[in-house]
Parts: sequence; structure tokens; C-alpha cells
Amino acid sequence: MSLLIENLKKSYRQPDGTPVPVLDIERFEMRGGEQAVLLGSSGCGKTTLLNVIAGIRSPDSGQVLIDNVDVSRLSEPARDRFRAERIGFVFQTFNLLPAFTALENVLLGMSFSGGKSDRSRATELLSRVGLSHRLGNKPAQLSVGERQRVAVARALANSPSLMLADEPTANVDSANQQNVLELIRSACGEQNVTLLLVTHAPAVAEQFDRVEKLVDFNKAAAPLGAAV
Repeated sequence: MSLLIENLKKSYRQPDGTPVPVLDIERFEMRGGEQAVLLGSSGCGKTTLLNVIAGIRSPDSGQVLIDNVDVSRLSEPARDRFRAERIGFVFQTFNLLPAFTALENVLLGMSFSGGKSDRSRATELLSRVGLSHRLGNKPAQLSVGERQRVAVARALANSPSLMLADEPTANVDSANQQNVLELIRSACGEQNVTLLLVTHAPAVAEQFDRVEKLVDFNKAAAPLGAAV
């Protein structure tokens, strides 16, 4: 899946109505199957950019082309369907549903696309991430590292062609950080999935052939420490 961003702008408004620019990107491009990392400290717009690419938030102007489909111009229901069918998203905070087991969380990820939940595939994905013995456990019964692995399995559930990963190692202990990173990269590589991962950690970024500093091409990069 190719990704092309052009003339993208996004601002938020303060309580008094004053606009605060968060994204101002002239151009960013990725080829199908490429793996890239965006490196930046808090406040440079990393999470906002991923949310705009995924169609979770709409830009003020510009376009986000995913295989020549301008996601920003789709209706909200169409964006939700496009994301469910073609984009995997690994959230920093996992976003697992606490009342459901690991297996059920992956099955729910499949159902979001409107397709049939495939129990055997969900079981296979959890087995691939080393959780075949945790299928019936709910998130509260899993370690932080195990929860992140469930989140990775869920992101792969619908065989996406684009994977977005938001600081996927930030909430994982140091012993599991490398395992999670290798899992995401190898899974994407096996299925030729385009991977865009954002991080503030140089040690993570240096493992990628393509490293981009978001502040270098986001002219609206916020001051260090700003929450975006």
C-alpha cells in the first residue's frame, strides 16, 4: 500500500478560540511494503499525524492518499470501514476491551470490517505472538507485554496493507521492548505490509533503514512537551 501526504494542515482550538497549528506538512511519501520510523519528542505531532492518516481525525486541508484513495474526503462511515479493512493500528495504550478475553478482542477486531470473525485465524495470530496459552484471559489477567502482543495480533486480524504503530514500546518493560518491535516488523515483512511507526526513542529508530524526524518536515511542530 502506497501512502502520499500533500499540503496537510491540522489545527486545534484553545478554549478562547485561538487556533493552534499542529500539522503543516508539504509532502510525505511511502512505497508499498516499506518500513519507516518517525522520530520526535512529545509535541511534534506524531500521534495526530497517525490519527489523520487513519481517518480517526480529519485534516483542515490537504490530502492523505492511500493507494490513490483520498481518505480525508471519505464520509465518516466510509473512513471507519476503510480503516477496519485496510489499516492496522497499534495504539500506545493498547485499547483492549477489558470485559473480553484475548481471543475475543482479536475476533472483535475482525468484526469491525463487517466480515466474518475467523476463530481459527484469531487463534493462529495469538499463537504467533506467543499467547496460545492466554486465549481465555482478559486484559487485567495479562502482563503489560502480553497486552501489547494481543494488540499487535488484533491489528493484524484483517490482513491490513498499512500498519500504523504509535509508540508501541513505550508502555512495555525493557525486557519485552525488543520482542514487541521485532514482532511488528517481522509480521509486516512477512505479509508485505507498509509500516509507519512513531517513537521518541533513538534506540528504536536506529533499527530502521528509513528514519524521518517529524520536526524536519512538520512546519507546525509544537514546542517540546505540548500534548498533541
